[in-house]
Formats: sequence, structure tokens, C-alpha cells
Amino acid sequence: MGGNGFLELGKPNNGGTKLFSISGHVNRPGNYEINLGTPFSELLEMAGGMRGGRKIKGVIPGGSSSPVLPGDVMMDCTMDYDSISKAGSMLGSGAVIVMDETTCMVKALERLSYFYFEESCGQCTPCREGTGWLYRVVHRIENGLGRPDDLDLLNSVTGNIMGRTICALGDAASMPVQSFIKHFGDEFAYHIENKKCLVPPEVQYAGSQIYVSPSC
Repeated sequence: MGGNGFLELGKPNNGGTKLFSISGHVNRPGNYEINLGTPFSELLEMAGGMRGGRKIKGVIPGGSSSPVLPGDVMMDCTMDYDSISKAGSMLGSGAVIVMDETTCMVKALERLSYFYFEESCGQCTPCREGTGWLYRVVHRIENGLGRPDDLDLLNSVTGNIMGRTICALGDAASMPVQSFIKHFGDEFAYHIENKKCLVPPEVQYAGSQIYVSPSC
């Protein structure tokens, strides 16, 4: 094929193919190599569509450190660097995480924040202290102990981490927090005000069940 032929598989400024590892609430999670510029809706269809026919809620398009995007925004995107960047995220590693309407976004962020808190090596103070603060604040929101100023506190902490660490883990821990609050802030506010999740427990439980497609 050659280099020029490979570039023609994609779109201008985004030539070639990319391997995407799609997981989450889809019927056929797996690895899919597609041309850059392929609509996200087609990638989702390759993965068997939404599990149980549920509504798409959010997508992390490039690995856990990339900013989350609302599902309706992703459905209008193509899987290439320019399109995802314009939407406010990045392709990153190509690890696509799909979340449906049964997902509690506070709980999802709590899990991500805990991961980065545990992964911090501790060398840089902003990351060592900041990731701990991020996890603890999100954890208390999830557990009904959130305070009215917690969202402002989270944004303040991320602002004091980003760009202030030797490696990129500090930024990686901050971007999910900023984007979850930006796009799903009402859900976080509901948690804080009502001391419970906006998504009822029975709905979350239904979404956690394994669905096996007849075509598998």
C-alpha cells in the first residue's frame, strides 16, 4: 500500500487508521481498527450498539485521562483527532469507554479519581496532595457527605495541579474531574443537595448486569 495509500484511508490532516478498544455498556466490547474520520455512530454499531437498547449518556473517547463527553455530542463526532479535539476531548490511547443512562457519573468519577490517587508516585507535591484531595472530595459527595462548595473546591484543586508536575499524571487526574463537572454538574449538585444519587439504585443495578447478545 505504501505511506500515501495508508494516508488516503483517513481524512485530510487525519490520515490512516487507528485501533480503538471499546468497552463499557456495549454488546460487543473489543478492539476495532477503523479509518480515522469514521463516525462514532459507526464504531458504536460495530460494537453491537448500546447494551439492552439503553440510551447513551457519556463517552470517554481516549482513555480514562481524556475528558468525558456527553453521549449526544459524541454521536455527532467522527473518530479523528480534529473532531474529538473540537468537541473538547482527545483520542489519546483510543480506549473508548461508553456509559449508558444507568451510570452514576459521580460514582464513575470516584473510581477514576481513586485510580489516579493510587498511581501517583508522590514525587511532585501538587500531584501527591492534589490527587488525594480529588478522590476524598468526590468520595464524600458519592457517600452523601458533599458540601455546597465542593465543586468549586474540585475545580480549584485541579487548577493547582495542571501544568505543575514533572510527568503528565497530574494533568491526567485533573481532566476527568473538570470534564465530569462541566458536563454533568447537575448530577453532582443533586448528590450534594439531596445526599443521594440522581440515578436510582435499582436502575444502576439493572445497568450492571451482564447482557450477552444472541449474536455472540
